[in-house]
Amino acid sequence: MKNIIYFFAAALSMLTVKAQDFQGVATYESKTSMEDMKKFSGNNKEITPEMQKMIEERLKPMFEKTFTLTFDRTASTYEEEEKLGAPGDQMAQGFKMMGSLFGGGGKHYKNVKAKTMLQEKDIFGKEFLVSDSLPSIKWVMGSESKKIGNYTCYKATAVVPVDKSNMMNYRPKKGAEEELKKKSEDEMKKTNFMDMVEMPTERTITAWYTPEIPVNQGPANYWGLPGLILEVSDDKTVLLCSKVVLNPKEKSEIKAPKKGEKVTQAEFAEIMAKKMQEMQEMGGGPGSGRRRFGG
Repeated sequence: MKNIIYFFAAALSMLTVKAQDFQGVATYESKTSMEDMKKFSGNNKEITPEMQKMIEERLKPMFEKTFTLTFDRTASTYEEEEKLGAPGDQMAQGFKMMGSLFGGGGKHYKNVKAKTMLQEKDIFGKEFLVSDSLPSIKWVMGSESKKIGNYTCYKATAVVPVDKSNMMNYRPKKGAEEELKKKSEDEMKKTNFMDMVEMPTERTITAWYTPEIPVNQGPANYWGLPGLILEVSDDKTVLLCSKVVLNPKEKSEIKAPKKGEKVTQAEFAEIMAKKMQEMQEMGGGPGSGRRRFGG
């Protein structure tokens, strides 16, 4: 009986999706582990437990975000919901400026039919439009299932290249934590922490998709499964769908962004690497780059 009910529910969903003007809106909550950051700051003798707690609270907007995916059968836009800080909050403004370094940015557009993507990016005042082909993801389909909200979801895994333009993907080098513990306070002040981290080349992701919404869309650059991806995670970040609205009363126009200097993903990663090298030579982290890009 349960299988019959599931079959009719899935069939009804497919009919809904096949409607000519079909559209859906999904909300995703993103959480990224702060463990790597804690490893470094915990070895800084100048940071008290109270300061550590305050830093973590201030960093939460970069590690906990909300995104909206607006999709139809062929295209989608994915955007971060902007959270307003207190007026005059200089630290909050500084974190906002670092948004692109940590995977933030403007509108992210995918066309799964044409297999193309466009994403707005801003690096310290200079706007870019990253334009490229959608990454080909070789999914390994699993038989495990679970419920996310009212939807039955199935597991799939894949090994994907790491986005080298996203600082969230850096990880401590082997032995870095032990090396920091041996340093004196004076040595710690002279340490460039970019020398203590590395960028992996690939990562394993786990996705949960629902055939009850049979579109091959998902958050960020994730796509290509026989159903909407409601959850995706790697060893650091989890993106979990908290709400889905199918055929909302007010439709949104799904348009490709046009603002910014057009570059490929590889070109943008190279630009980011040069910017990071600039800041490293200045002896500072992302917060040092308060000047305009190229200034």
